[in-house]
Amino acid sequence: MSDLVTDVAEYVIAMPTLQERVQALEAEMRKHPETPIPVRHYFANGLYAREITIPADVMAVGKIHKTQHINVLSSGEVTMLTENGPLKVAAPYTWVVEPWKKAAAYAHSESTWTSFCVNPTDERDLVKLEEALIEKPQAEQVEDVWPSSQLP
Repeated sequence: MSDLVTDVAEYVIAMPTLQERVQALEAEMRKHPETPIPVRHYFANGLYAREITIPADVMAVGKIHKTQHINVLSSGEVTMLTENGPLKVAAPYTWVVEPWKKAAAYAHSESTWTSFCVNPTDERDLVKLEEALIEKPQAEQVEDVWPSSQLP
């Protein structure tokens, strides 16, 4: 991780709650151009998966899910912000995420991250599916990515 990333990480980690850490990170990220990360969607009976590949040296912040879901890091290495501080993990890594949590991670290498969500109605319309599964962002929240080369 670059010194700039470390400086921002130390600032963010000083916040008392995970939500405040992610909000502080998002505030910093809004000062820089976004790195597009395409989303791939997969469907099976009763299941929806949302997969992204985060480029190396990019900080990504996800969406708030309304339901418990499973995340899988199938390739790469990331450092995630957690309630207990930063957690560096390498693929393969699988974990359960409780509802109303917002993820933030720095990709040390190109990393593939998939969220598996229940889809009991087998909805295929992505707008309707997102309305059912994802909390709408508040004005101060964004889903964004941040190339480390552009950190303050």
